[in-house]
Amino acid sequence: MKSKFVLAMAMSLASVSLTSTMFSPAVSAQELTINQALADAVASDFRRQSNVARDNYRHPAETLAFFDVKPEQTVVELWPGGGWYAEILAPYLADKGQYIAANFETQPKEDTRRSAYFKSAGEKFEKWVSDNKAIVGDVKFVTLNPPEKLSLGEDNSVDHVLTFRNLHNWATNDQLEGVFEAAYAVLKVGGSFGVVEHRANKGMEAKSGYMEQQQMIDLAKKVGFELVASSEINANPKDTKDYPKGVWTLPPNLRMGDEDKQKYIDIGESDRMTLKFLKAK
Repeated sequence: MKSKFVLAMAMSLASVSLTSTMFSPAVSAQELTINQALADAVASDFRRQSNVARDNYRHPAETLAFFDVKPEQTVVELWPGGGWYAEILAPYLADKGQYIAANFETQPKEDTRRSAYFKSAGEKFEKWVSDNKAIVGDVKFVTLNPPEKLSLGEDNSVDHVLTFRNLHNWATNDQLEGVFEAAYAVLKVGGSFGVVEHRANKGMEAKSGYMEQQQMIDLAKKVGFELVASSEINANPKDTKDYPKGVWTLPPNLRMGDEDKQKYIDIGESDRMTLKFLKAK
């Protein structure tokens, strides 16, 4: 059965506003339809229960429907990390489409704490893909390690580039514009760049883990994208964004340990922007 979610504006967990020259700047509601294949992928027993437990904060079915990801399309996910979204996207795309993981660098030139972390995480993800090939299908890999490795594939070759909660990582190393340019290059004309990121209050620094929404919109426009829609699907008005350990103070990290733990659990995961950009030409 198809599931329909009516998205109301203004901080509802189902709010969508369309903002570009192509649309009225103040559309009051937009309906999303979650197709059966996507609903099945989200509901699949293949997903780890620890990941499923976070659905109420990450809203994967609604988010992927908002990005209009179809099962026959080619999708690049930037830095899939532990595979939270890959558990959904790879099986969803396995039969008719193509999932491409823009993975961490697993063959670093330098031996640093950062490179060792990325190497370990990247190898762990590759092993997970190999171990689950019957379900995830023929996953393809590219390495995203800006600024040395920024190509996400052949130009004009994919339907969607998606990134979830990664922008601050590239911003803290002054590599964000290069990543946006790489996403633009690999997308087909008419393809989209889907972004979910911790949303900052004005004036916050990237090292907090939060990014200013308007700055991300401005950067995307600078490299050639058009903003076609923004959504409050992943908003959390309880998030005050003023914590000792930045966004990592909140679940799932809870970096303060037992100190005020219940307080941060009650707040929940971060307030997040959800933005859809189009490569129009």
